[in-house]
Amino acid sequence: MSTQVRPSWMEKPKPLTQAAKAVALIVVVLIVCVPFLVIVSTSLASQREVVENGGWVLWPTEPTLQAYRDIFEGGIVTHALGVSVGVTVIGTLLSLACTVTLAYALCRPGVFGGKPFLILILFTFLFPPGMIPSFLLVKELGLLDSYASLILPVLVNVFNLVVLRGFFQGIPEELYEAARLDGASDLRVLWTIVLPLSKAALAVIGLFYAVTYWNSWFYASLFLESDHWPLQQVLRTYVISGAGLTDTTTGEGTVNAPQTIQMAILVIAVVPILLVYPFLQKYFTKGVLTGAIKS
Repeated sequence: MSTQVRPSWMEKPKPLTQAAKAVALIVVVLIVCVPFLVIVSTSLASQREVVENGGWVLWPTEPTLQAYRDIFEGGIVTHALGVSVGVTVIGTLLSLACTVTLAYALCRPGVFGGKPFLILILFTFLFPPGMIPSFLLVKELGLLDSYASLILPVLVNVFNLVVLRGFFQGIPEELYEAARLDGASDLRVLWTIVLPLSKAALAVIGLFYAVTYWNSWFYASLFLESDHWPLQQVLRTYVISGAGLTDTTTGEGTVNAPQTIQMAILVIAVVPILLVYPFLQKYFTKGVLTGAIKS
């Protein structure tokens, strides 16, 4: 009686292998968590303690929220935070609406001009427009110094479109045929059948769009004046450029931000995405892999 050999990936790991994996995992966690801990600790420390420790604090001895009070009492960061929230919410909803309808149209057989239009979309993915053509287009459309310039140029992402189209193609064709026999229109099929079955993919695509809009600063630096900047552009100006900004409420210039203010703004810019991500993490594997495989 011959003994069946189990594949190597099904064998029980050796203690040395398990220990090596544990050490590697601990190192990766420390690499990720320690910098974030330093940023949060520095934002909670006093300016005197930051100076005494050479600019960074691992654990503040006398934590204070003074940096956050200074931020929210002024008119710069609070206005920028409102701009970022508005652009992210409105942009994500518009992008989802356009991506869902376009992906549904491209996944259905027999759509007039479906394949040529899909090839044209994929062509833009391979050869994206540069900075100068984008600026000239926004200028010709009269969108300079308007929040629409942060949304319309990136309204539909080709990668998200392809993933969502592949997910829609994975829905059994029998469901579409049954809905057709009941006399349902395309819009009703999309709303009552396709969208409820695509919650995982929609959650992933929605988070991708939200992160893109929230982290966007480059288009803001091209198209907007400083008093309309979103949070990420204000953060870049404070932390990297170190330049003073003009308060939108008083019209007075600010001095270069101290280290505690810089780190507090950085925390405010990062925390919203960190709070949203854990609730959508379970959808990532199902949503992305299914769409990628089917496409």
